[in-house]
Amino acid sequence: MFAFNFNNTTMHIFYGKAALIAFLNSDKIANSTIGFVPTMGALHQGHLALMHKSLLENEHTVVSIFVNPTQFNNPEDLAKYPRTIEEDVKKMTALNPEIILYAPTVDDIYEGQTVSQSFDFDGLENQMEGKFRPGHFNGVGTIVKRLFEIINPTNAYFGEKDFQQLQIVKKMVSKNHLKVTIIGCPIFRESNNLAMSSRNERLSKQEREDAAIIYKTLLTAKEKFKTKSAQWATEWVRKSFQNNTSFALEYFVIADEATLLPCLKKNKNKKYRAFIAVFVNNIRLIDTISLN
Repeated sequence: MFAFNFNNTTMHIFYGKAALIAFLNSDKIANSTIGFVPTMGALHQGHLALMHKSLLENEHTVVSIFVNPTQFNNPEDLAKYPRTIEEDVKKMTALNPEIILYAPTVDDIYEGQTVSQSFDFDGLENQMEGKFRPGHFNGVGTIVKRLFEIINPTNAYFGEKDFQQLQIVKKMVSKNHLKVTIIGCPIFRESNNLAMSSRNERLSKQEREDAAIIYKTLLTAKEKFKTKSAQWATEWVRKSFQNNTSFALEYFVIADEATLLPCLKKNKNKKYRAFIAVFVNNIRLIDTISLN
C-alpha cells in the first residue's frame, strides 16, 4: 500500500491484490457497501462523475486504474494508450481523498499468464466492436470478472458510451451469478458534444474540434430514423462520411438495445440505439445514442 499526500490529505493506493483484499476485509470496511469504478486511467469528467455517483450511493468507493492488455487487439493502440497516474491521483484526491485506488501491475492481475478467459455472452460479443476487435470482449470479461472477485463490490458503475460493453458486463454477471449490481451512467460530453474519452487526449486541438461531426451525425440519424428505415439511415451515414478526408467511418449500426442485433424492420415494442466508430488520424472514437 502507498499513501499519497495531496493538500494535506492521504489517499490509500494499492498495487497488489493481497494488500487490497486485506484492507477491504478489515474491521473498518468489512460489511460495508462498496461502490466500484473500473477505469484504464487518463481520467476525465466522465470518470469522475461515475466516482461521484458511487460516493453518494455507497459507504466506500474503490477505483481501479489498469490498462488491460488482453482487450487490445492493436499493439500500437495499447502502447500509445495514455498513462497519467499522478494526474489521475490528484483528480481523485480533489474529488474525495477517501477513494481507495487499486492500480495493479499486469503480473498482479494475470500472475504470469496474460491470456483471456473464453466467455459466451449469448451473441452480444459478435456485434459491432466484436466484429472489428477480435477477442476484445473476452479480455473485457476476464479483467472485469477478476476485479469483481478481488474487490467484491456491492455496485459497479460503467459509462453508457461503451454501451455494448455495459450489456456484456451485465450478461457476464448474470451468467456467473455474481453478487454485484451493474449501474449504467449517462455519457459525459465535451463542449462540442464529443463523447469524453481518454483517447481524446491523443487528438490535436483541430481534430478535437472537428470530431463534433460524430455526435452531429448521430443526432441527424436519429431524426431520419423517425420517418425512414434503419437501412436508409445507415446508408445516409455511410455516404456522409464517404467524401470526408479527415474521418474514416468504421461502422454505423442501428441495433436492438437488448440483443444488439441490427434492426432489419422497426418494431414499436423494441428500444433501438445507434452505434458509431470513426477513425481520425488512426485514433479510434466511438459513440452511441438512444433512438426512442
